[in-house]
Amino acid sequence: MSTQTTHLAQPLVAPFPQIGPAMLVAYQDLNIAGGLEGTKEQQKALGDPSRLPRPWDVTTCTMPHLRREVWQWLEQVVNWLNHEFVWDVATSIPACWPRHPHLVHEIGVIADQRRRAGLHVDSDALEEWHRYCLPAFTDRMRTRLKSHCEEGHQPWPSRGRYNRHANEASTVERTRLYEADVTATTEIRSEPSSRPRLGVVDLTTGEVTDR
Repeated sequence: MSTQTTHLAQPLVAPFPQIGPAMLVAYQDLNIAGGLEGTKEQQKALGDPSRLPRPWDVTTCTMPHLRREVWQWLEQVVNWLNHEFVWDVATSIPACWPRHPHLVHEIGVIADQRRRAGLHVDSDALEEWHRYCLPAFTDRMRTRLKSHCEEGHQPWPSRGRYNRHANEASTVERTRLYEADVTATTEIRSEPSSRPRLGVVDLTTGEVTDR
């Protein structure tokens, strides 16, 4: 009886993409700012923590070398997701995903969640990512995209409605409503209180004094 040896051109499963050096520094700075590592002096040297770049949100990465690295990493993550987790084409992330801001925002988060889950010393966080994070993202993606980009990127269907929302007349009208609400609230706060006035009772004499 003979056995047949199968030679694989690549492993059966691919590892999750690793972050680059610029992203590693960004995450280390966040760990120091959050008190997970480093010293008080290092925390002080970083300045305002709210100004630190968050690699899961590309809009916060304004340094060119970091922003470029984040985009490259997200590209690798999307390729990895489409290869490792997509069986039915309906769950595939479209090739035009960078043209969809809602996908860019979400992919950054699920990529970061997967990276963090892989750092745990047990599988609990990874199981949570498989059970909740990835399926929830896939469902939202399918709901928002429907079949618009199956054969290539399509123009934004809601562009006209957004333009009407953002035009000057609509913006002015909403601003007027906001100011009217502020004025009404101010007038309510300035009205005399209808609550009964409270006094202090002298327990010795029984005299009631106004507070």
